[in-house]
Amino acid sequence: MDLLTSHFTLQDSLFCLSGALGLSFCYIFGLVIYRVYFHPLAAFPGPKISAITYIPYLWNLMEGYQIDHVGRLHKEYGDVVRIGPNQLSFTNADAWKDIYGHRQGKPEMDKDRKFYTPHPGGEHIIIANRENHSRLRKNLSHGMSDSSIRQQEPLIQSYADLLLRRIEVHCQDGELPQNMCSWYNWFTFDVIGDLTFGESFGCLENSDYHPWVKLLFDSIKAGVLMNVLAYFPLAQKVAPFFIPKKLTDKQKAHNDMTIEKVKHRLSIKQERPDFFDYILKRKEKGFTFSEFLANSSILIIAGSETTATILSGVTYLLLKNPEKLAKVVNEVRSSFKYNEEITIHATTNLKYMIACLEEGFRIYPPVPIGLPRIVPDQGDHIAGKWVPGGTTVCITMMSTSHSPDNFCDPDSYIPERFLGGDVRFASDKKHAMSPFSTGPRNCLAWHGQRCDIWDALEAFICYRFISMGSVTGEDPDFQLTFVS
Repeated sequence: MDLLTSHFTLQDSLFCLSGALGLSFCYIFGLVIYRVYFHPLAAFPGPKISAITYIPYLWNLMEGYQIDHVGRLHKEYGDVVRIGPNQLSFTNADAWKDIYGHRQGKPEMDKDRKFYTPHPGGEHIIIANRENHSRLRKNLSHGMSDSSIRQQEPLIQSYADLLLRRIEVHCQDGELPQNMCSWYNWFTFDVIGDLTFGESFGCLENSDYHPWVKLLFDSIKAGVLMNVLAYFPLAQKVAPFFIPKKLTDKQKAHNDMTIEKVKHRLSIKQERPDFFDYILKRKEKGFTFSEFLANSSILIIAGSETTATILSGVTYLLLKNPEKLAKVVNEVRSSFKYNEEITIHATTNLKYMIACLEEGFRIYPPVPIGLPRIVPDQGDHIAGKWVPGGTTVCITMMSTSHSPDNFCDPDSYIPERFLGGDVRFASDKKHAMSPFSTGPRNCLAWHGQRCDIWDALEAFICYRFISMGSVTGEDPDFQLTFVS
């Protein structure tokens, strides 16, 4: 009798298991059919696998290949592509105002919280809701206004001079060629560190990254993993139990170091033209300590590595196009006799140099990926196409600025397209290029970033001869991209 009971129990277990597997198969099969043929986004072009699952999108995001992946999809399917079951990417120039612009009479397209993960220290300007964003932006805008940047210019220029001196020392010691990507990063981190924390990171002096910066880079890649897990709620809940202790220790060390640096800045009583001077004067109307923590990290991420990226890109493009380098060198050297003459105001007359920078922003946008937003519940038109509510949408900046629908000869570095007068570029859609985004949440610090770029490039152009070093084996047109 016991054997018979055991026999039937085993049969029952197998029956239940097979039934569960059968139901799971039916559910998955039904979900696949629904997403491919009956989902509200079924009419949008894209590969079937992207309609079924986020795995291709997330895999490429995690590995740093997302730009290449989405770029290939746009080349194959056109100016709007379904890159996930409920996600669209656009390259149409008109989509900028529809997704990110000032939407008079319409609700704002909220940021996708799967991509914009919360900061452990507190709320910062990037993830804040509309009301709090307005308060944070108002506080920060004073330290990044035109008048503040003019006051900050001597400090920025001092770091540009230090950049030249430090490179010269290494060159005199026979250390050639120099890695300009590293030097530009050290320059921008020192500048933004001083404007945020009231002291330099010392990267230029030490010819190396400060521990705070090294930990920051580690946290960005860790943040990408958290972005991926956000698409799988169950995995996201259990993930903290499986994160290596080494990583959590680094995150804690970075947070502790940030606390000390913020305390240092708050201890400075004299006025200084930096990002936080105005906020500190406002006292109770300014920031809480947690907001100082969260926003200081964001300011440094947004103002340093992105600026170094465009500096590296423009330097590379000019060296690859010696006739254009000669032209911009002649313009700068013929306009100024002394270094002291070079100011932000004076550089507005350097038409060709500005065109070189604009074309650099187009070829190598500092934030090349799409920044996702959520379509309001009632749905809306984007670039003339109706998109259902709840859909995640974005403009993939690299694909947009390299689309032949937006620019003539899009993969070539041609600064002349921004000078006007050349009929080849008469139909270029300049509004397709928004490297600092657009609308009420565009990059607040873009004026300051341009100042950093001008000072660093002009220093080289005016007083130094630079040339391309030996090939490292890396393709500058294909770089791994991690954004968190």
